[in-house]
Amino acid sequence: MISSEKIAAQEKRMAVLEIREDDLVEKFITGSGSGGQKINKTSSCVYLKHEPTGIEIKCQRERSRELNRYLARKELCDRIDEIKNGILSKRQQEIEKIRRQKRQKSRKQKQRMVADKRQHSDKKTQRRQSSDE
Repeated sequence: MISSEKIAAQEKRMAVLEIREDDLVEKFITGSGSGGQKINKTSSCVYLKHEPTGIEIKCQRERSRELNRYLARKELCDRIDEIKNGILSKRQQEIEKIRRQKRQKSRKQKQRMVADKRQHSDKKTQRRQSSDE
């Protein structure tokens, strides 16, 4: 379960970000995905909507409803914080990093990379001792 300190810290963060409980629409719905009969029967998935911004969060990471409520509010705070402060989230930074890695290199970049490798190879061959000695 969640400690009272964590709950108090979250309430404080929500107050700083000006998120009121009255502005939230919270529903408990049955989850989806793997998990079989248990996940299809229990309403442990939390749907949270912040009316002023229109942000919707759906959380079913954990089995307990209480923990999913906490995680959904945390996600909501993170999203609103991103919007207000213009900070990229870790998830968005990871997505951008992967996108940059997958992007194909230009012809000039490839030529430069091959030239650097050749130069490095030449440097290493010069270090070798000659077979004459």
